[in-house]
Amino acid sequence: MEYRPLGRTGLSVSAIALGCEGFTDKSPEAVRKDFDYAQDLGINFFDCYSSDPQLRSAFGEALRGRREKFIVQGHVCSVWENGQYLRTRDPVRTESAFRDLLRRLGTDYIDVGMIHYVDAEDDFRAVFDGEIIQYARRLKERGQIRFLGLSSHNPHVASLAVGTGLIDVLLFAVNPCYDMQPAGESVEDLWADESYGKDLHNVDPERESLYELCARRGVGIDVMKTYGGGDLLSERNSPFGRAFTPVQCIEYVLTRPAVAAVMIGCRTQAEIRAAVDWCAATPQQRDYVSVMQGLTRFSWQGHCMYCGHCAPCPKGISVAAVNKFLNLAKAQKQIPETVREHYALLPHHACECIACGRCEKRCPFGVPIIDAMKEAFSLFGC
Repeated sequence: MEYRPLGRTGLSVSAIALGCEGFTDKSPEAVRKDFDYAQDLGINFFDCYSSDPQLRSAFGEALRGRREKFIVQGHVCSVWENGQYLRTRDPVRTESAFRDLLRRLGTDYIDVGMIHYVDAEDDFRAVFDGEIIQYARRLKERGQIRFLGLSSHNPHVASLAVGTGLIDVLLFAVNPCYDMQPAGESVEDLWADESYGKDLHNVDPERESLYELCARRGVGIDVMKTYGGGDLLSERNSPFGRAFTPVQCIEYVLTRPAVAAVMIGCRTQAEIRAAVDWCAATPQQRDYVSVMQGLTRFSWQGHCMYCGHCAPCPKGISVAAVNKFLNLAKAQKQIPETVREHYALLPHHACECIACGRCEKRCPFGVPIIDAMKEAFSLFGC
């Protein structure tokens, strides 16, 4: 298993983590066996957005005797009423539901407390100008949540939340299809057929800016909808008309700036295994570019996708890593100290580029890599 820092939190999380959808309607015994299996594979991170009391209790049974082995991400504002899940912004119902979460999980704290599902800007204002953010901050002050997070599908709203400085972790929907869609307040638009009926070019700038903002601010991203609700794994349902493998989807997501982990909604141990297979996958198995190439209505021309096809460099430069740090610096129009430090830790730097052009010949997206290396050298020095 690969472990990654979750932004500035100091937590080290497994790159493959568990969403909670796959555990719905399972017995406590079945959930515990799945957690046994996940732990044996090195998974130490899971999300519980659900307010279903049976599922919460099953998670509590699975955590019994090993709470310290798992990093728990729970949600604030997710409630259970009249036999169904609801999102609320009512502080009284929110507090009651959070107490229930702690009690059923058998713990006195949550590692990451997510303000649940904020997609609309007016909802963001209501949360951050009202009682919900105050309640969440009190939970953090009391140690009932260690770090504060927010879940969203809208890059505009997510950027507003990160900009407050209050958010340590962002749960966000990321995959190669969603990344081409502009910001919007309706989550249904992300997978609507008509959204992909027109020509689409490159990653949406607001989404890319969000990932770069999180990287600069030290806000860790963990990802939902990595498989697009399963659509990306199906040739019939994929907007690209081609199926990705789980490993390809995961590789795409984990190469985005600031992303620490993917939350996979696994229904079976075989699906958990299929996700964890990313850890030992070969570069050829991880290669998502093979799915993207040759699609007439979709283009990433001139845009570095951090895919690694440019490697190997005869001087040992990680072109994808240099480009990532270069883009982070350019987005802020200065060099953040953390970006400079991480760039300095690279074993080889842009100043070592001999402009041989081998990388440009291999790049499937026509990125002017030599120019990028010159720009990085100018910015970072040697």
